[in-house]
Amino acid sequence: MREYFPLLFTGAAIGLFSLIFLIAYLSIKDKKEAIGFDRNMKDSEIARRLLAYAKPHWRSFLLVLFLMLFSIAYDILSPLIVGNVEEMIKDDFPVSDLFLYVAFYAGILIVSLVCSYIQAVVLQKTGQKILSNIREDLFIHIESLSHAQLNSMPVGKLVTRVTNDTNAISMMFTNILVNLIKNAFIIVGVLTAMLCLNYGLTLMVLCFVPFIVLFTVIFRKFSRKAYRKVKDGTTDINTFLSEHLSGMKIIQIFNREQRKKQEFDNKNAALGKAKKQQIFVFGIFRPIVYMLYISSVLCLLYLGGRGYINETVFLGQTITGSLIVTFYMYISKFFNPIQSLAEQFNWLQSAFASAEKIFTVFDIQPDVVDAEDAIELDHVEGNIEFRNVWFAYKGEDWVLKDVSFTVKAGDTVAFVGSTGSGKTTILSLICRNYDIQRGEILIDGINIKKIKIASLRRHFGQMLQDVFLFSGTIRSNILLRMEGVSDEEVMQACRYVNADKIINRLTNGLDEEVRERGNNFSAGQRQLLSFARTILHKPEILILDEATANIDTETEILIQDSLEKMMNIGTLLIVAHRLSTVQHADNIIYLSHGRIIEQGTHAELLAREGRYHALYMLQYDKERVKQASAVQ
Repeated sequence: MREYFPLLFTGAAIGLFSLIFLIAYLSIKDKKEAIGFDRNMKDSEIARRLLAYAKPHWRSFLLVLFLMLFSIAYDILSPLIVGNVEEMIKDDFPVSDLFLYVAFYAGILIVSLVCSYIQAVVLQKTGQKILSNIREDLFIHIESLSHAQLNSMPVGKLVTRVTNDTNAISMMFTNILVNLIKNAFIIVGVLTAMLCLNYGLTLMVLCFVPFIVLFTVIFRKFSRKAYRKVKDGTTDINTFLSEHLSGMKIIQIFNREQRKKQEFDNKNAALGKAKKQQIFVFGIFRPIVYMLYISSVLCLLYLGGRGYINETVFLGQTITGSLIVTFYMYISKFFNPIQSLAEQFNWLQSAFASAEKIFTVFDIQPDVVDAEDAIELDHVEGNIEFRNVWFAYKGEDWVLKDVSFTVKAGDTVAFVGSTGSGKTTILSLICRNYDIQRGEILIDGINIKKIKIASLRRHFGQMLQDVFLFSGTIRSNILLRMEGVSDEEVMQACRYVNADKIINRLTNGLDEEVRERGNNFSAGQRQLLSFARTILHKPEILILDEATANIDTETEILIQDSLEKMMNIGTLLIVAHRLSTVQHADNIIYLSHGRIIEQGTHAELLAREGRYHALYMLQYDKERVKQASAVQ
């Protein structure tokens, strides 16, 4: 057997060197690369940020690690017990001694199973708590982003981040981390036990380590790329579905079903291809590890069997039948963790790829934030002033150019002009949905950048053209989780804006179901409900953006009556194309290409016969033609 000594020592030395190389390789930091909305992150950075969520639950993980010791003890002791039993049977030991060994084996097995059950329960509960915290933090962070940032991100991509990607990292906390530690301890424990039993056969096992390390390095490289492609493909499909399911009516109206099906098929095929690549990478790695396991068993049977049959001493140690049986089990215990490591590494890559996407969203800093010395605004009189305001959504493509005007508390001010003149932009800037590039916007003489955003918006009530209603009931949409408000107070607000005329016709009243986006209500009905929602929150400044557009005449009369009542609540800012809506305003500001062309009351602007007069006459002629057509 001496002819095998140089080969074994050489192979063992290479194996130990390979283990050191693997540790060094795994500690190397990946290069960070920015890729638009997403970016590649270092593994160490991802692990650090994920572990920060696990830190508050360290007691649970400590308990799991303690329970894990019993499973590790079973894996290390069971081959020794079986080997001793084999020796006892061969040497005809007393049955009582054999029974003790069997009972001891059964005892550690039962303890191991109970500990594994408790460990699984604790891990699942802890993992779900961590997952809930990540989802909550992610949603809160998305809420803090500005309108410009949210407009630049597809809704489907954000939904994928909050749902699919957080689910993918759940396995990391409930299974992967603990099992990686467990498998590492098992591998070390098994190697130590084998060295104590027969270091010659142990050196033989170590000869296979370089191949394991080589394939692990290759697998790590390709599996990460494959998982990134799968995540990107999943995000693309979710984004596509989110947009096109919302716009399915338009697709059907223009008969574009076949075209959109082709687009979906292309994205689905790309995801399928990425999935196949992922399966291919994983499908190669595990069989290779299994092949190495079989090869090591064959070498054990050959070298050990030869030494046992010839009754020779192998590296100074005698080969026995029980030693071969024990080593056979130990080799299985050595390679099983490595084989399961393939699956765990598979999930780990999925978790890291998903965490990478999630943390990319976390790393997007909000454009509009509170100043360090921002103040709370307890009460607002309603005075508004624009001082030389310049604003552009992108670069220096100015939407507003040196705009200045003043709104007195309690006044009604209307903004009119052609599409794209900056009317709606002004209303968005007052609420600080965007930050201006130059100039100042003041509320009661205070620069809005010095007011906390939540405090500022609390004093505004916005009624937009495209009213958004959430799934639920009419009551929940009016209250918006506002507590301590009775049904009578809700109905009082509804009566004030004529929304009660809609609610009283419904079978369930305030409990009437509201489907997604309020699609079971007309545009006018949704608008009146938004009026009631705004009035109930008692704002000092009201914003009305194209509220009378695209509604029927009957509902428009109700809205006009509501507007007259709202003028008595506080400062009212109106954007409208229909000049009949703004005739009673205290001041009308005409905008064109981001500049104020003229301003004054309805009578004053008509007397000047300027741009407002021309627009009024154009609408007046159209209305007269409509009335004449109706009479005919």
